[in-house]
Parts: sequence; C-alpha cells; structure tokens
Amino acid sequence: MDIQFIRRLAELLEKSAIDEIEVVEGESKVRITRHAAPVVPQNVTYHTQPAPMPMPAAETPQPPAPAPSPEVAPQGYMIKSPMVGTFYRAPSPEAAPFVEEGSTVKAGQTLCIIEAMKLLNEIEADVSGKIIKVLVSNGQPVEYGEPLFIIAPAD
Repeated sequence: MDIQFIRRLAELLEKSAIDEIEVVEGESKVRITRHAAPVVPQNVTYHTQPAPMPMPAAETPQPPAPAPSPEVAPQGYMIKSPMVGTFYRAPSPEAAPFVEEGSTVKAGQTLCIIEAMKLLNEIEADVSGKIIKVLVSNGQPVEYGEPLFIIAPAD
C-alpha cells in the first residue's frame, strides 16, 4: 500500500467522527484507530448560598398560591410495545393517524406501526374500547415493553 494513501486515511480519521478505519487490499491490511484520551473524573464541590430573607412589604399579604394537584395517570388497559423500533401513528407521512385520543377501537384494529430493522409492524388493539391517551409521539424511538396507548375497555 502507498504511504500517501495511509496518510490520507489518517487525515480523514482526524477530520471526522470516525474512530477506526480498516482497509484490505489483497494480502495487505491497514487498520488506523483513534484512541480518545480517557476522561478523568474531577471532584466538583457545589456551594449554595442561603436564600435572602424577604423584606416585609408594606402591602397587604397575598394568600399563598394553591399547590398544583399531582397529575393522575389515566386508568385503563395499556398497550405496550412488543419490540424496539420507531413509532409511527399513520401508514404514511401524508395520511391521517390510525387513531386519535377519544377514538373508539375494536380488538384487532391497527393502532400504529413500529418500524424495526426496515420492517413495518402493525400494532393492533388487544381489547375494544376508547383511546384515552396516546403516550408516544410520531417518529419517536420506543423500547420493548414501553407503554404506547391507554384504552378504556368497552363494557
């Protein structure tokens, strides 16, 4: 192999985010690897200052603001992702979503698509009912077992 070729490979490695290049030409083989300097953790000390004491105001005191009520998770049947992939609400970017919050669905009805390894997998409802909540945004990656929808089962 030509030394100039090897130098160009090394320059390419330096200028890009690539960590390793390997080239095989016949019986010749060259591997160029970039080793990042190890990150040494440093001890960081945070200093906090006490909050300043409020000065008494000449105005009438305001009643304290009501504490926000804790958000209650909707109750119902949860449809979870059967695989790792990318969540899509519609069959194509121009099409309407399969379901919306408030939609009534039947068992076996397609709710979404999860793309995994270039395969489009239709995810169907396990139960009939009403979609209470769509928990994932379109195009978002999902993990195995991640909740996708909450359905209020039909009586």
